[in-house]
Amino acid sequence: MSIATAGERFIGDWVLEVDRCHYEQGSPPRSGSYRIEREGEELVFHMKWVDVEGEIFNLSFRGIPDGEPRPYSGGELADHLSLDAPSPTKLNSSAYLKGVELMIATRTLVDGGKHMVLTQTIILPDGSKPTNSSRYRRKI
Repeated sequence: MSIATAGERFIGDWVLEVDRCHYEQGSPPRSGSYRIEREGEELVFHMKWVDVEGEIFNLSFRGIPDGEPRPYSGGELADHLSLDAPSPTKLNSSAYLKGVELMIATRTLVDGGKHMVLTQTIILPDGSKPTNSSRYRRKI
């Protein structure tokens, strides 16, 4: 798959299905949305969610889906980020700090691309790996 087409089927707007969230760490949000778009070789991710206490959060990041870790300004949480699209229905990202992988996110298209399942695993210092899973429906 070429970089120009990697992740193409994920592009669009997605709405969180709150009742389809399963979190091992933290609490699922009250609501959320996800937008994925392409700018040249890069995929750009925009996430917005409202936590259980009603606070609104926004996060954006971008990267080239070629599997190569690249510098990322994640502060104390991450200094490199990689994106990889191993198939038309999978889109992965990993965050690193000082060369150590700390977070893995796997996005999988299901139901013919009508839904996206996002599985996020955090690798904690004790070696445990709590995983949160969320399901999004494509916004039409």
